[in-house]
Amino acid sequence: MECVFCRLIAGEIPSEMLYQDEQAVAFRDIHPQAPIHILVVPRKHISMPSELTEEEFAIIGHLVRVAELLARRENIAERGYRLVINVGRDGAQVIPHLHLHLLGGRRLSDQMG
Repeated sequence: MECVFCRLIAGEIPSEMLYQDEQAVAFRDIHPQAPIHILVVPRKHISMPSELTEEEFAIIGHLVRVAELLARRENIAERGYRLVINVGRDGAQVIPHLHLHLLGGRRLSDQMG
């Protein structure tokens, strides 16, 4: 099965990119869980954090930096937002490509799962 995020990054599937650089891209989630729901995705296909090499761990920090920039751009940085990385089937990871969810635009529940 081809990775849908890899196809989006390659331009095979149309998407409005909110952010792009040499390491990451960001676009809106097609099934938003909040008024603002943006996915921040590394360009390199990495299925989950456990597959990161020692040299690749910095990509997590870069994804967080991109999310912060987008939170400011979307005017949710001041009020607050949530950053989530789902890992594996039991962790609700639907697409097997590492990605960070930026959620905000309303008060989010403090209830976990």
